[in-house]
This record gives sequence, C-alpha cells and structure tokens, in this order.
Amino acid sequence: MAKYIVKQYVAAVGGESALNWVESMYAMGEVRVGTTEFSGSEECMSKKKMVKVKKMQKKGEVGGFVVWQKKPELWCLELVVSGYKISAGSDGKVAWRQTPWHHSHASRGPPRPLRRLLQGLDPRSTANLFNNSICIGEKTVNNEECFILKLEADSNTLQTRSSSNVEIIRHTVWGYFSQRTGLLVQLEDSHLLKLKTTASDAIFWETNMESLIQDYKTVDGINIAHAGKTWVTLSRFGEGPESHSKTRVKEVWKIEEVDFNIKGLSIDCFLPPSDLKKEEEKVVEECRVPASNTKLPYKIQSASFKISVSKVAAVNVDDSSGSESDGDEEDM
Repeated sequence: MAKYIVKQYVAAVGGESALNWVESMYAMGEVRVGTTEFSGSEECMSKKKMVKVKKMQKKGEVGGFVVWQKKPELWCLELVVSGYKISAGSDGKVAWRQTPWHHSHASRGPPRPLRRLLQGLDPRSTANLFNNSICIGEKTVNNEECFILKLEADSNTLQTRSSSNVEIIRHTVWGYFSQRTGLLVQLEDSHLLKLKTTASDAIFWETNMESLIQDYKTVDGINIAHAGKTWVTLSRFGEGPESHSKTRVKEVWKIEEVDFNIKGLSIDCFLPPSDLKKEEEKVVEECRVPASNTKLPYKIQSASFKISVSKVAAVNVDDSSGSESDGDEEDM
C-alpha cells in the first residue's frame, strides 16, 4: 500500500521522467519566525520548594534563505535571520553546520538530506524517504483526506548517530499524502535524545516538528510547494522540575524563486568550510545549547531557534531498490 501511495505521489509531482531530468536546483525564500518559551523555575516559600512556570513570547523575526542542490546527496543552505547567518551543507560524504555561536562541525553518522528540501522542494528525496515506509491509516489534514505513511529509524542507525554522552532513543517521520491530489500536505517528525550529565543523571531533549505544505505550483513540469508553516516544539525534561522547559517556534515560509539545472554549479560549491571540525564529545556541542544556564542575546536566540526548524532531519533505511547510493544504506 505504501509503495502505491509513493508512486501516486511521484505521478502527482510530475512523473519519473520529469524528476530524472533534474540534475540540480536552486530556491530562494522568505521566513518569519516567532517563539514562545515556557520554563520551570524554583522559589522558596515557607521553607518549601514550589515550582512555577514562566511564559515568554517573542515577536516574530523576518529572514531569508537560499538553498542549492546537486542530486540528492549534495546540498547547501544559507539562512539569515536578525542579521545572523547560519549555514549547513553536505558534500555527499559528511553533513556540516556553521553558526555564529559555534565552530563549524560535522554531524555524526552518514550525511542526511536537509529537512527544508523535504517540505515540497525536492520530490525525489521525499519519494526516496517514504519508499520503505508503512501505511498506518488515514487522517483529515487541512480539509484533505490523507493517507499516513510512517518511517522509523532502526537501532543500527540510532547507534551510529549516538555517542558516549548522547544517546538517540528514537526518530520517527510521518508523511500525510492527499487522497485527492496525491501530493504531500503535511510532514511530521519526532526526535528524542538522552544526554548523560553524571553517572546516574541524564537530561532528555525531545524535538517535535510539524510542517503544513501548501501552494503547489508547476515549475518546468514539476509540482513544487511555494508556501507553508512549520511548528517546532523543543522540550527538556529529566532531573528536577525546575530544569524542565519547553520552547515552541512557529515559522511561516514562502518560496520566491525556483530554478533547475543550474549551469556552473560544481561539486566545489558544496565543499565544507575550511575550519570544519568533527563534533566534540561535549553536551554543548551535541545538543547545540549553551553549556550554562546563561541566556543568549535575544537576536541570537531567535536565530538559534530558526536553525532547529531547518536542521537536518533524516532516517536511514536499507536500500532495497537499487538506488544510486554509494553505500550499503540509502541516506534518507
């Protein structure tokens, strides 16, 4: 059933011949990001500890992004929000990211596709992602009756992406495909990791993302989504209640320009930064949060939440379809 739904999706976005015609692509867009933060705090009253919750809402920040891709495994993103530039990319061998508050560093495990490309910009990667998924039912999304496809990372993949201090417990992706049009209308994924703070204590971080994909338009015979909304919820729990926090980010995005088969886009355009270093065995590097409880400046906070929306999110599955992947597994 799932493979049939994926075939219908491929036909809806333009067909195999149209997708095979694409060797590279470029897209430019605009984003508006707003955040709401809920945090636990502790106060003393009558010699008893009580937990109270603080809510802090921040105004929206406007930014823009540019993404280039050459085949599914080569991609590069540049994003600017509140005057801060964030970059990420993959040269087919390693995926990397670079922010104003971190050194350039590589992601653990094999390179994975950019989540933003899966939000209606790269139908080929979307089809590959759900090729080995399972159909778990139906649901109405944005007034569209949809089939639900589900994909979970296996234990070997989770272990590869984990380290001595950080254990990735689960990573699940859901795709909602319209029964009427065959197109992807919503993408969800959930990611849970465990950070060891001491021999007996640990902190858990859970990231849940939900993207509503809208405004499909045909570009050179291929249906590309030109607008959408993404909600990200980042939750921290474990240890005492005073350390619990939840941050919710809403991103509204639209695509202003798309083009295919870009002349002069060589592999040199996807090389990682010269100062790239492997991810350090530190909680601050693995989790991408400050080592202390010190708050980042407001503008940097806004930009850091934005990279959560655009972060690389993928699931590796066994390659049973004879794809063009160089390895034994196809990186989804």
